Amino acid sequence: MQRIAIAGLGALLVAFLALPIIALFGTLSLSDMQVGLQRSLVWPALRLSVLTTLCSLVFVISLGTPLAWTLADRRGRFSGMIETVMQLPIVIPPAVAGVAMLLAFGRRGLMAGLLYPRGESVSFTTAAVIMAEVFVSAPFYVQAAISAFRRIDPRWITVAKTFGASELQVLFRVALPLSAPALVAGAAMSWARALGEFGATLMFAGNLEGRTQTLPLAIYTALESDMRAAQALAIVLVVFAFGLLLLIRSSAQSSEDRTR
Repeated sequence: MQRIAIAGLGALLVAFLALPIIALFGTLSLSDMQVGLQRSLVWPALRLSVLTTLCSLVFVISLGTPLAWTLADRRGRFSGMIETVMQLPIVIPPAVAGVAMLLAFGRRGLMAGLLYPRGESVSFTTAAVIMAEVFVSAPFYVQAAISAFRRIDPRWITVAKTFGASELQVLFRVALPLSAPALVAGAAMSWARALGEFGATLMFAGNLEGRTQTLPLAIYTALESDMRAAQALAIVLVVFAFGLLLLIRSSAQSSEDRTR
């Protein structure tokens, strides 16, 4: 009886989380879905989201992997402080992230004199969308990469260095292959976060159709005039997110199988 009661309490949370998703899919007919997807803002927003999130993912992986490799081998106060700073974008509100990016990279921001000697600004451009996505999504990949590198048996690293492998060779020939499933999962989580980014993008890049209007911003815009379009776009985002979660679970399972 107690087991049933405990399971029942858990089922309440499952129902609370599942019902909105069920409502999202169950209250829109296929014909309404097609009509919603024919709105002029849909496909530019979809293309922009795919382009910017892929660009942000390339930046995150290219810069985050060497950072994670450096931090994984160090446990001092300085490295701990860097890890904490890297995790801050996860916990601060997206609107705060947008304001912070404006104050750092905006036309009158902290870096304006260095970045914009002629007065131009990256704010409210497609580049600003990518920057906002990198800011909010990088911690997910970096943290996953640090954890993955720290799980590598140190003996593998020692053996590689004994045979004369350089630091780069150890990273690319030993660490990356051994950590690949976890890195893929971290990259997928980072991509999912970038795909769903709203607040920082709105504050720093604006909501300009075809230029800075990503899928979440298009949903926000469509909601004001066409619920079908907003719902259709929301379904597209959920399907993307679900696929990424399946990839994460598959990578995690592959990592566990390797460990065994």
